[in-house]
Amino acid sequence: MKKFKKIMLITLSIIGILVLGVFLFMQTAVFGTDPSGKRLERIQHSSNYRDGSFQNLSPTSVSKEGVSMVKLMGNFFFNKPERSEPLESLPSVQTDLTTVQDDKPSIVWFGHSSYLITSKNKTVLVDPVFSGNSSPVSFFAKAFKGTNVYGVKDMPAIDVLVITHDHYDHLDYETILSLHPKVRKFYTSLGVGAHLEHWGIPADKIVEFDWWENQKISDSVELTAVPARHFSGRSFKRGKTLWSAFVLSIDGYKIFIGGDSGYDTHFKTIGEKYGPFDIAMLEAGQYGVNWPYIHMMPEETIIAAKDLSAKVLMPVHWGKFALALHNWDEPINRVVQEAHKQNVKLTTPMIGQVVVLDSIYPEKEWWKK
Repeated sequence: MKKFKKIMLITLSIIGILVLGVFLFMQTAVFGTDPSGKRLERIQHSSNYRDGSFQNLSPTSVSKEGVSMVKLMGNFFFNKPERSEPLESLPSVQTDLTTVQDDKPSIVWFGHSSYLITSKNKTVLVDPVFSGNSSPVSFFAKAFKGTNVYGVKDMPAIDVLVITHDHYDHLDYETILSLHPKVRKFYTSLGVGAHLEHWGIPADKIVEFDWWENQKISDSVELTAVPARHFSGRSFKRGKTLWSAFVLSIDGYKIFIGGDSGYDTHFKTIGEKYGPFDIAMLEAGQYGVNWPYIHMMPEETIIAAKDLSAKVLMPVHWGKFALALHNWDEPINRVVQEAHKQNVKLTTPMIGQVVVLDSIYPEKEWWKK
């Protein structure tokens, strides 16, 4: 009996130490902080905030009915044979971002959902993740070989930095800290500014949007937040900050900045209200049969592009991180196949390759041998 009690005491002590360690780790800066004060007051007046969290337009669960979080995590960590990463370093193009042609809007993709839009001496950077991983720890969700070739040092001065939501593959702590001196202003979804302020960004450099809110940034630049079907959170809490897509009107062109979203009727609504779009950046990867409501399947990406009345689709959210169980190149192969069936124009640039609206649309299937 004494031996049993001793074993139990040791076991409980170990569990206690682990719990304390996790608690202390989750107080570190990388996790950000929840909105409070005036920011929280504004959130509580949002029609999209109910029962203590933000809600999607349609009822949306993170996982499919009957699939527990334990099963999701188990599949992700222990079913690695179901997914693959590139065996070799991925190709890229070295572009001087300070001299990109900008008489028409130009776009340079950095892998996953990070890209730079340049137009007539104005710069818009979206969801930059340059730390080499998309998680709170450096050893997890590491970038594929060859994809982390651009960093903060390569960026020009940034007029508009757009953060769609607060997940680690879109809002990167190390990148924000390093990039901050180059950024004129941050534009993001309701509540996300709490993380930014917690990391030292002055409040007067942060603009937050609820869905359907817009701001005229200059005579030729306007930004509007629109709904997405997703969720948020950098710890165990979800829905404390909002997730959005954005409509960027710049120098007479309309660009859809998609963020993350499952498929729903909101794409059609946005297309009718703001379309047609000259180009739409829509997620095409990190989907799964167990979470079908928060990320689109590649075939749904094509439908969304048509709903938006997009002249050109640029698939993003693939090609840099393995955050789902599919093979790394499955998303783009499925998108290309469906786009050909549906007669949707695609551009598929390499990392660093320049897309120029009305002019240059790289289409080479560079991911194939």
